[in-house]
Amino acid sequence: MTDTSASATPSEAAADWKALYAGADTTGTLFERMEMEVLELAPDRAVGRIPVKGNTQPAGLLHGGASVVLAETLGSLAAQAHAGPGKQTVGIEVSATHHRGAREGYVTGTATAVHLGRTTASYEIAITDEAGKRVCTARLTCMILG
Repeated sequence: MTDTSASATPSEAAADWKALYAGADTTGTLFERMEMEVLELAPDRAVGRIPVKGNTQPAGLLHGGASVVLAETLGSLAAQAHAGPGKQTVGIEVSATHHRGAREGYVTGTATAVHLGRTTASYEIAITDEAGKRVCTARLTCMILG
């Protein structure tokens, strides 16, 4: 399921998050290798997706680590948006429960703020397949530095 209520197009959202990181270059990064797209970005919510193809384990299912990478990226981007200019965020805890496999199409992650504080920000990230079925639920806490 692709979130069609996104507040920005993938390229606009990508430009927004890169601005948070002073024009970050994704060339050669895990973001690029996984073909990640940012669809929406705000301090309290981030939405993005990755294709299943190319992010699988040998049995052909979406790799659990790929779900965790998507979850941590979305939560971290939202935390950086919450922290604001002149500050940085780092993930300090991530956990995930894998509910079902995905073999094709895209999976979409939606990070929703659980806590937006002065020194930490926590998110629950729901990852769903194109049918809207939950593939993974993750939780991320980021520390705000600076």
